[in-house]
Amino acid sequence: MRVDEYRKYDGLGLAELVACGDVTPRELLDCALARSSSVDPGLNSIVRLMIEQADEQLTRPLHGPFAGVPFLIKDLAQDYAGLPTASGSKALTDLAAPEHSTVVQRWLDAGLVIFGKTNTPEFGSKGITESVLYGPARNPWDRSRTPGGSSGGSAASVAAGIVPVAGANDGGGSIRIPASCCGLVGLKPGRGLVPSGPTVGEAMHGAAVHGVVSRSVRDTAAMLDAIAGGEPTSGFMPARPEESFLSRMDKDPRSLRIGMYATTSMCPTPDPEAVAAMESAAKTLIDLGHTVELLDAPPFDDAALNREFLLAWFAYLAYEIDDVKRRTGCRDDAFERDSRVMAALGRSASSVDYLNAVEGRHRHVRALASYFETYDLLLTPTLAELPPRIGAFDLPKPLHLASELLLRSRTTGVLRHTGTVDRIIEDSISWIPYTQLANVTGRPALSLPLHWTPSGLPMGAHFTAPLGGEGLLVQLAAQLERAVPWGDRYAEVS
Repeated sequence: MRVDEYRKYDGLGLAELVACGDVTPRELLDCALARSSSVDPGLNSIVRLMIEQADEQLTRPLHGPFAGVPFLIKDLAQDYAGLPTASGSKALTDLAAPEHSTVVQRWLDAGLVIFGKTNTPEFGSKGITESVLYGPARNPWDRSRTPGGSSGGSAASVAAGIVPVAGANDGGGSIRIPASCCGLVGLKPGRGLVPSGPTVGEAMHGAAVHGVVSRSVRDTAAMLDAIAGGEPTSGFMPARPEESFLSRMDKDPRSLRIGMYATTSMCPTPDPEAVAAMESAAKTLIDLGHTVELLDAPPFDDAALNREFLLAWFAYLAYEIDDVKRRTGCRDDAFERDSRVMAALGRSASSVDYLNAVEGRHRHVRALASYFETYDLLLTPTLAELPPRIGAFDLPKPLHLASELLLRSRTTGVLRHTGTVDRIIEDSISWIPYTQLANVTGRPALSLPLHWTPSGLPMGAHFTAPLGGEGLLVQLAAQLERAVPWGDRYAEVS
C-alpha cells in the first residue's frame, strides 16, 4: 500500500482491508511511519516513537474492530507499561509507568497497533500545545498556528494523515478544541462513561475524560464502543445503551429543537468566522428538518462557571505538582513557570473557596437540566477566535520577570496585583469560552468540522447534549457528515 492510498481510509476502513487480507498490519505500520517521517519534523506532533513496542504487538494475533490499525496515544494520563508518561513535563521524563491505563489496554484489546505518544502542554494545562520540554506542535492547515490543546499532538497527527484516529482526553475542551483547530471529529464522553483507572478514579472530580480525535464519525462511534464501560476501580458503574454507538449511525435522529448562542461574558464579540461556523451548522440543521433558535444569552451563569472552573483547575494543578515532586524528588525548577504560577494561585485559595468552586457545578447542572426540558441540544461555536499563532500567549517579558521573582521569593499572593492573573484567565478562556460547560456539568459534547474560512482554516461547530446523550450526538453527527461531508478535505503538509 502506498502512503497516499493509506491516507484515504479511516480506521475502520483500514481494519476492513486487513480483515479481507488486502493489506497486512505491518504494511499499515510502515505507511504510518513513512508518513510520520515525512511530515512530523515540521509539525512536532509525536514526542516518543514506540517502534519496539509496535513490533512486539505485531508478533501476536490481533483481534477487535480496529485490528491492525496504527494508533498514537496522548502522552498524558494514557500510560503504557514500562514507558514514561511525561505529561509535557521534564519532571516525569524518566518515571516509567508500572502498568497500562485501562483505556490503553482497551485500545490494545481493540486490535490497535500503538507506535507512539503525542505532544501535549505540561499537565494538559492549556488550550494550546507548546511545552518547554518538547516545543510547540503545529497545525497542519497552517504551521504558524496552534493545533489546539491539550490533545494538540494527536489532532495534528490525524489531520496530517499519520494515523486516522488518535488517543485524546478532555478536562476543559482538550478533545474538542484541537478537533476544531484541525478539522476533525472530537467527542467528549459524559462523566464516568469511560474509565480513568486503574491508578486514577475520577480525574478532576470526573471533569476529565478519555476519548479520541478522528476523521470520521464512525471511527469516533466505534472507539467509544471499544473504551466505554466501568471497571473494578471505578467509583460507579456507568449506564450504557443497549445498542452500540456505531449502530446509531444508520438512522437519522428525529426532528430536534436546538438553541444556540455565540456571545459570552468572556468574549462578547467572537470572531465572525466563529459565528459563521455556528450559523452554517444551523442552516444545515434547518435544511435537515431540525428547529434552531437563537438564545438571548447562555442558559447558565457563564462568568461564574469560568471562574469556578479555573479556580478548581489551579488547585488541581497545585496538587499535581506536589504529587510529582513527592514521587520523583524533583524541585520546583523542574516545572514550567506558567504551571508554577497557576499552581501558586491554586494554593492561595482557601479550602472553602475550592469547595465553593467544585460544588458550584451543581448550580450549572440544574441550569442546564432546565434548559434541556425545552431543547434537545445546545449549539455554539467551538472556538471564539481563529486558532492562535504559535507563541501568541507567551507572557510579555516584564510580567515574565515579575512572576519569576515572586515565585522565588514565595510572595505569590502579590501575583494577583501584577496583571499575571488577569492575563492567564484571559488567555485560558476568552478564545475558548464554550467548552468548559460540558466538563463542569459532566455532559457529553462534540465538535464537528462543518466550516472552513476563506483562508482554508477549519472552525468547528460545538454541540452539548443532556446526560446520556452520546448516542444522540453520534446520530446527529452522522446525519451532518452525510449532508456536508468533510472526508475529502486534507491538510496538504509535506
